[in-house]
Amino acid sequence: MPRSRINGNFIDKTSSIVANILLRIIPTTSGEKEAFTYYRDGMSAQSEGNYAEALQNYYEAMRLEIDPYDRSYILYNIGLIHTSNGEHTKALEYYFRALERNPFLPQAFNNMAVICHYRGEQAIRQGDSEIAEAWFDQAAEYWKQAIALTPGNYIEAHNWLKITRRFE
Repeated sequence: MPRSRINGNFIDKTSSIVANILLRIIPTTSGEKEAFTYYRDGMSAQSEGNYAEALQNYYEAMRLEIDPYDRSYILYNIGLIHTSNGEHTKALEYYFRALERNPFLPQAFNNMAVICHYRGEQAIRQGDSEIAEAWFDQAAEYWKQAIALTPGNYIEAHNWLKITRRFE
């Protein structure tokens, strides 16, 4: 049984009902509808911390979805799961792939910056300030892109850029 039919809380049930109505009203192919169902089930599983199930749903949605914009969000969510699991190299790969399809995902740039910043902090702890600076510089570039897309967001990143004199 699809996850969208077994969600127990009111908000999930309401969201599922609205999504099902939209799927009936909006002219889409059966493949697009099926892809969206897998995507929605993936988001539901992800929100509950069921990452393996979420990934299965996202991979199935990727198999069915043809729209690059919609695929970008699936790839972004796969990146989120890899980030949560500490698989930063995989996460970066999925964020890059998402941005190839949709370069207007500030949250992907932000998450990439966070990973680079984290790696910079790791390099400092390991005593490698040169590598740390390279990671921090990369983080700065990603944060600048995120901020350029959504001015007023990412205030902490903006402050870090100013404090470290990386903001132009």
